[in-house]
Amino acid sequence: MMMLGGLLCLSVACFVTTTSPDAVVDIVPGSNPNIRGTLYLYRRRSGGVNIRGTVTGLTPGLHGFHVHAEGDLRNSCKAAGGHFNPFMKNHGSPMDGHRHAGDLGNIVADYDGVAHFHIADRHISLDWNSPLYIGGRAFVIHAGEDDLGRGGNAESLKTGNAGSRDGCGIVRTAQRPRYY
Repeated sequence: MMMLGGLLCLSVACFVTTTSPDAVVDIVPGSNPNIRGTLYLYRRRSGGVNIRGTVTGLTPGLHGFHVHAEGDLRNSCKAAGGHFNPFMKNHGSPMDGHRHAGDLGNIVADYDGVAHFHIADRHISLDWNSPLYIGGRAFVIHAGEDDLGRGGNAESLKTGNAGSRDGCGIVRTAQRPRYY
């Protein structure tokens, strides 16, 4: 990680650094009473969303990370519904062209149960006019690893076999449109 003229550069992508994100998600407990976190979302000029987040209270390892269809956190995040999938595609990897819009793969928690991550996704949107708009929807962090639709069974093509919903939060958008 390094800074280049206002850009935060990781091994695979650069992000504009600013103090005011276009949306924020506060992660609250679902099936895991210890989970907490915050996600900061930034609109990309070329389309899509940059996500910067820190989540604590996880078990070490991979955890499925998705946008779900509903912005409802009741019933230990189960009321958030299924993955956000406006075009009715099968579940897949973030690198797949054919996938649910909300399929963001996995985040990795270290041995202390902390996940720090940066994700650049071209499918989801913070553009109010887009069918891929995620404002008011829920992000969900799952207890297990997402198999990215490669698990060889029907559930894999629906959920990625990622397990229970450790935590979730609603995308709260800013009032002004900006691009980065």
